[in-house]
Amino acid sequence: MNWLTEHKIPVGATARTVFDWLQVNAAFFFDTLSDWLERVIDGMLWAFQGPPPLVVVALFVGLTWLLQRDWKTCLLVALGFLFILNQGYWEETTESLTLVLSACIVCMGIGVPVGIAAAHRPKLYAAMRPVLDLMQTLPTFVYLIPAIVFFGIGMVPGLIATVIFVLPAPIRLTHLGVSSTPTPLLEAAEAFGATGRQLLWKVELPYAVPQIMAGLNQTIMLSLSMVVIAALVGADGLGVPVVRALNQVNTALGFESGFVIVVVAIMLDRMLRVRRK
Repeated sequence: MNWLTEHKIPVGATARTVFDWLQVNAAFFFDTLSDWLERVIDGMLWAFQGPPPLVVVALFVGLTWLLQRDWKTCLLVALGFLFILNQGYWEETTESLTLVLSACIVCMGIGVPVGIAAAHRPKLYAAMRPVLDLMQTLPTFVYLIPAIVFFGIGMVPGLIATVIFVLPAPIRLTHLGVSSTPTPLLEAAEAFGATGRQLLWKVELPYAVPQIMAGLNQTIMLSLSMVVIAALVGADGLGVPVVRALNQVNTALGFESGFVIVVVAIMLDRMLRVRRK
């Protein structure tokens, strides 16, 4: 078997060459992107941490009422935030929410249009599928290496790694929603003279709303699952006390911060759950 190992396919060497070339020749692009993302993150942090915590809690409860029209869900969200305040994790929670919402904006802004394009072009989706599989199955720690190389330490590399890991979810679910629009529905719209743009905005997208909302929900949940990994590259948030607890073998701190992450996940899931009529 020596003949097989002696002629090793240079996967790692090729990747290193590509990253070295990008680091030298695309430094301006990465610096500009990093500066722009830092401004977005700083703006969200100011919006969360500037007002008194109870004001932010009231805004989240109001948003929950607008989305769900259910007082029980509003009560759950209010109690969840009050529990977080009681445990003393308000600052870390707002930092994690900033990372999650930033990733959500980027992923949905890219994923929905790409999913629509893939639904209208089956060959494009067939070409994208291996890439999406790779993005979802490659160990998330691997994403941290180029993120650190291109963006340094802090919230930005955590955001980039999160986006790469999460992006396939909105693409796949948007593609599923648009491509599953019933053919008779499309034919009826065409019979009434609907244009391609009208078909998209008045037929396909309304039909695909449940799947797109499910993609939004999955984007938020997957982003929240990355907070601990993002903490390894200097991203602030709820992942920091989890990593600290792991390093110190501190059971109390680990369960405390871990339970807060669970509470945040439950609140966001209930806020954005699509209600069946």
